[in-house]
Amino acid sequence: MSRSGLQYLEKTGIDPVTGLAVDIPSALDRTETRRFTSGGVIAIGDVVAFDTTAAGSARVLTVTKAAIDLLGNDLAVGVALEVSSAAGTDIDVAVRGYVENVACTAGVALGDGLVASRVSGEVDTYVVTDTGRVFGVALEAEAAGTCDIYLYGN
Repeated sequence: MSRSGLQYLEKTGIDPVTGLAVDIPSALDRTETRRFTSGGVIAIGDVVAFDTTAAGSARVLTVTKAAIDLLGNDLAVGVALEVSSAAGTDIDVAVRGYVENVACTAGVALGDGLVASRVSGEVDTYVVTDTGRVFGVALEAEAAGTCDIYLYGN
């Protein structure tokens, strides 16, 4: 027996306090988040990766701003949804699904496959010579250093 779960596709609703129509883009928007401990300073929208300087299983519980890997950083696990001003802060990280305002390099276009961290903490357009996995897809062109993406997840 399989279970497909709840599918909620409404895009607007009624605010119970004001009675006005409201946009509800986050209502079961298929974004999966996980809580991680920060290994350093992280900004909202930064691509984050497992902290391999941590010991034992803490390596997959701790994240840092994804380091530069010119061919794609396979340690990248998601996108920070909260700020961390110092190591040891717990933050939410999107690990799959729709994510807004992700740090990206100039020139990313709508529909581009994305690779993580050719520039530290950013996504960039995937090219055939990349050895890292495709991290996601751009849902809009880069503007002011960010774009909305669909993150494929691990």
